[in-house]
Amino acid sequence: MFKKTDKTFAFETEILNQGAYIDLLASNPETAPIYLTTAFNVEDLDDLQARYAVKGFCYNRNRNPNRTALIELITHLEKGENSIICSSGMAAISTAMLSLVQQGDHILSDQTLYGETIDFFSKVLSGYGVDVTYVNFTDQAAIEAAIKPNTKVFYTETVSNPMISVVDLDAVAQIAHNHQALFVVDNTFMTAYGVRPLEHGADLVVNSLTKFANGHSDAVAGSVTGSDALIQKAYNLQVLLGSTADAFTSWLVQRGMRTMSLRVQKQMDNAAALAKALDECPYVLKVFHPSLPGHPQHDLAKRLFKKGFGGMISIELPNDKDKINAFMRKLNLAHYAMTLGGYRTSLAHPVSSSHYDIPEEERLKMGITYGLMRISVGIEDTDDLVSDFMEALEVFA
Repeated sequence: MFKKTDKTFAFETEILNQGAYIDLLASNPETAPIYLTTAFNVEDLDDLQARYAVKGFCYNRNRNPNRTALIELITHLEKGENSIICSSGMAAISTAMLSLVQQGDHILSDQTLYGETIDFFSKVLSGYGVDVTYVNFTDQAAIEAAIKPNTKVFYTETVSNPMISVVDLDAVAQIAHNHQALFVVDNTFMTAYGVRPLEHGADLVVNSLTKFANGHSDAVAGSVTGSDALIQKAYNLQVLLGSTADAFTSWLVQRGMRTMSLRVQKQMDNAAALAKALDECPYVLKVFHPSLPGHPQHDLAKRLFKKGFGGMISIELPNDKDKINAFMRKLNLAHYAMTLGGYRTSLAHPVSSSHYDIPEEERLKMGITYGLMRISVGIEDTDDLVSDFMEALEVFA
């Protein structure tokens, strides 16, 4: 029993100490408890050193049992050696990249990324003397042509946000490694259930666990997974930056991930059915989903993605704001949300949200028009979902 005494203290003291420690056997609960404590007590300096020796829990910013449990889960799912859990997807991206580059280095990045990733590269890292070049990562010749002697990192998303293009991970990994560069992949849209980038040559994989992994739109977190050596570098920086996820969020995300395979498979199946219906709809100008035979990377996606083509679709509608608004209002099931990957279907307008800060010329080069709508497909009944979209699209008639 920790710090037990027969001494009697004043009321004001006893109220602080009684019930502070659990003395009865309470190991192996069916569901892990939430460790909201900021610190863990030790008996003396020898006990402290013993705790350090086994990398035990001392202070929450460094280590927490809930974060460690989530690290174990995501590391296993992504087939890495170790991970860090961060306070958001952007915290994961920024911590990972800051641990890999320094002044004078060059990042070679896909041109179609989440808008705030581009902002971090172009507005933050560039301010510290890191050069960034954006090219189309579906064009391997363009990648080769953009490599510089100081290129240290290649960066891409498994499926691009919001154009839903698919990168040949194995080929890009080979190019990166041939030039002694590291390859970092954002796997948020596919999750480890859909594909494991580390098995296709990536050195680090980042995830916004906020999205499909957690899947319940109630927690914000991110992860970085890779080799012990690279993760140790990221961890050392994370402790100093303070970009760690809190205990309750880690617990929520782990709970959400327990059903990830069930949810994501249904989302993939629904997305394929909805994409087919949208592709046949006369009011939709273009549909972007790898399940469609006309998608530029359909064959590649079939090789990379064995369980499905992902739960994200983008569609191009006529550039008519009034009709787009009418379409959104007429939908009963899908709703607008500044996030994605939840169990309910949601919409986003990249021009107004994820890519609002990207200059129009650059957006159009990516293919992001005013009429582009991004759809995060949920787990609703398939027929209900398809019918709801088809009826709402009648406003364009």
